[in-house]
Amino acid sequence: MTKKQSWRVFGLLFLLYMFDYMDRMVIVSLFPFLKQEMGMTDAQCGLLVSVVYWSILGFSFPVSILVDRWSRTKSISIMAAIWSMATLVCAFTKTFPQLLVARTVIGIGEAGYAPGGTAMLSANFPMEKRARILGLWNASIPLGSALGIGIGGFVAHHFGWRHAFGLVAIPGLFLAILFYFVTDYETVRLTKIEKTGKETKMQFMDMARQFTHNKTLLCNNLAFAMNVFITTALLTWLPTYFHRFNNLAMDKASMKAGSIMLLAIIGAPLGGFLADAWMKTNKKARMLFPAVSSVFTAFLLFVAFVFLQGTSQYMVLFLVGITAVAFVPSGVAVTQDVVHPGLCAVSLSLSIIIQHLLGSSLAPVVIGNLSDIYGIDKALAILPVFALCAAILLFTGSLFYQKDLYNEA
Repeated sequence: MTKKQSWRVFGLLFLLYMFDYMDRMVIVSLFPFLKQEMGMTDAQCGLLVSVVYWSILGFSFPVSILVDRWSRTKSISIMAAIWSMATLVCAFTKTFPQLLVARTVIGIGEAGYAPGGTAMLSANFPMEKRARILGLWNASIPLGSALGIGIGGFVAHHFGWRHAFGLVAIPGLFLAILFYFVTDYETVRLTKIEKTGKETKMQFMDMARQFTHNKTLLCNNLAFAMNVFITTALLTWLPTYFHRFNNLAMDKASMKAGSIMLLAIIGAPLGGFLADAWMKTNKKARMLFPAVSSVFTAFLLFVAFVFLQGTSQYMVLFLVGITAVAFVPSGVAVTQDVVHPGLCAVSLSLSIIIQHLLGSSLAPVVIGNLSDIYGIDKALAILPVFALCAAILLFTGSLFYQKDLYNEA
């Protein structure tokens, strides 16, 4: 691809990821309306978020194989159409079980998007710019999340919660059609170079060894899960927290929470830029930088939820909006750095499975259950522990990074 074509692909992938998260997170600003109409508990509301991640968890790996071995563009287009139509269906549901099924289908559509998009960007941009490009791309996550939460709360408050689903679903369908006609790159052959210099086809055990013998990847993926637990918990429950503790109407509470998460649009690109810059002097920077940012996140969360209220808490949480996602570009880049180029989508898929299994699928329902028992303020106060665990794992993984870097020779 030419440079212009690569950036065109980037632009479409950015917009698709943005609407992906708008569709995924719009529901969190609808919780009070759903509780009133369907009589849900906080745990059930959390389940409506968790089920998307459980669905992604179940389908991510097989879909990523399809992405790597068939077509990135067609796979991404079909998946975008599925999650957009499922979001539209949510507007017509009448009961909690119906809504739960529709949310499950959203997860099926989203299952292979991140692996497919990451594989395309890794193929179209050089390795030395990888964290920066992925940082810019992942900035679409907080942007889409903030827009979904903010728009959802506003539309639900003024026009009804069903309209919120329809408003965020339709643009994704148009983007899905556009992406179907994007030029794909050639599928990478799964081969390895023997010590004799001979090129041979990789066997199943060769591919499995790319993941099972990789200490960097293990530490990175587990740390990713810990940090994703934090970001998902904040995305899911901050609107409810402000609604209850600041006595704000849900549209204002959603806007306030959305403004914090929107700051992550700075954090993700900044994290990628700083990690790549540090990597010029320290080859372990893609593991060490997110370790440092995780320590900062732990400190800020502890101060915000244990000691502060009101404006001072809001300002500290603003900083969390930046630091809490600074790990993402490095974490994603590492999943590409230490595996065969033909296994890039599968590698990220494995990371997604781990982060959803231990992080994003648990956060909404765990915090929801703790909120039902102890209150949402005490439930959110456990988040610094996860950030510290992530920092320890990332520092440990940095000890193996240079050894695990993929090298055909």
